[in-house]
Amino acid sequence: MKIKLDPLDILFSKLVRLRANGICEYCGKVGSQTSHFHSRRKRSVRWDLDNACWTDFSCHRYLDEHPNKHCEFFKKRLGSERFEELNIRAEILVKYSKSDKEKIKADLKVKLKLLEG
Repeated sequence: MKIKLDPLDILFSKLVRLRANGICEYCGKVGSQTSHFHSRRKRSVRWDLDNACWTDFSCHRYLDEHPNKHCEFFKKRLGSERFEELNIRAEILVKYSKSDKEKIKADLKVKLKLLEG
């Protein structure tokens, strides 16, 4: 089932791509998409930078099909403590109001500007 993209998803993906300089964070080749550790259905971490990396199509698919490798990769990227904190945040049930989403959008835009220079 395809998940409906929120305008924040597009902004978030741009930020993740820029943070990785467009390079797949798993294999080092040119990437093409954002990969989430916890599904985008978990709204508490949907736009959390710890929950996402930039991958090429093959690596994204590989990581999705190999949960142990996916877990090892994110744990190595974040370190044990941040990885556990991400897992805790992912279990929080969240329903965002319009003003909450505006705050997230503003925060993402600030982070994007910092990366753009």
